[in-house]
Amino acid sequence: MRLPARLFFLFSLTLACLLPLSGRGEATFVQTPYQSPKVVFDFYLDDPAKMAPALYWLRSLILPLSEAPYSYDPETIKVVIHGMELVTLAKKNEAKYREVVDRMRYYADLGVEFKVCMLAMGDYGYGLKDMQDFVQAVPSAPAELVHWQNQGYALMTPQIMDKRLSIEAIR
Repeated sequence: MRLPARLFFLFSLTLACLLPLSGRGEATFVQTPYQSPKVVFDFYLDDPAKMAPALYWLRSLILPLSEAPYSYDPETIKVVIHGMELVTLAKKNEAKYREVVDRMRYYADLGVEFKVCMLAMGDYGYGLKDMQDFVQAVPSAPAELVHWQNQGYALMTPQIMDKRLSIEAIR
């Protein structure tokens, strides 16, 4: 007796779904042979509060590459800043953005270069004297981004989303 095609399909699908459940293993770790990074980050954010999560993109690149087996120095990492996050680098706002400034200073001490667009600084009424001492002012953020990409640097633009659910809630 032959099963109708639809019934045979449903039986096969059910069987295929149930069989792998008993023999599933775990994920496999892959030690990708990364090269020393040449990266230019484009920070153009719509809220200064997003600077903290944007810096996690930097951390997520630096942390694994600074440890064995890679042990790379982050001296070939640039961060170009030209959005509303620029106010976090103004000396007068240091107390308000202490955590973010401390994190950027830490990365700057490791060799990461923080570059701020002079055009954007002018829009906010800031001059060189107003910026943190680890900041490098550049003529134009778009020109700076193109320059580093022409030098072979990869462009990374952090996407900062509003977190509506906790990890525990969706786990």
